[in-house]
Amino acid sequence: MTVEILADREVRAALDRLIDVARSDTGQSARVANFLLAWWNGDEWGHFPISDLFGVDRPIAADMATIFAFIGQYPGAIYPNAFDYRDAMADLVEQWRAP
Repeated sequence: MTVEILADREVRAALDRLIDVARSDTGQSARVANFLLAWWNGDEWGHFPISDLFGVDRPIAADMATIFAFIGQYPGAIYPNAFDYRDAMADLVEQWRAP
C-alpha cells in the first residue's frame, strides 16, 4: 500500500469524524460503531446492517460513504490499522461490545 493512499486527507478526516461520533453515546454513535467495527472485523464484532444508514445524519452518512468508496477501490484489504487506528478501534470494542 502506498503512502499516498494511506495519507488521503479526505479519507482520514472522515475516519476521524466517525471515530469521534462512535466514541459518544447516542443512537447515531451505535450505528457508526457498528460500521467501523464491521469494517475492522465483522466476523468477530458484528456486521453493519445497511438500514443503520437510515438513523444517521447526512454528514455522517457521507463520511461512511467516503470510507466505503475508499475501501472498495483498492484490491486486497485495507483496515483501520492502516491509518494507525488500532487503539481507537480497540476502545470502540471495549465501549460497544464488552459484556
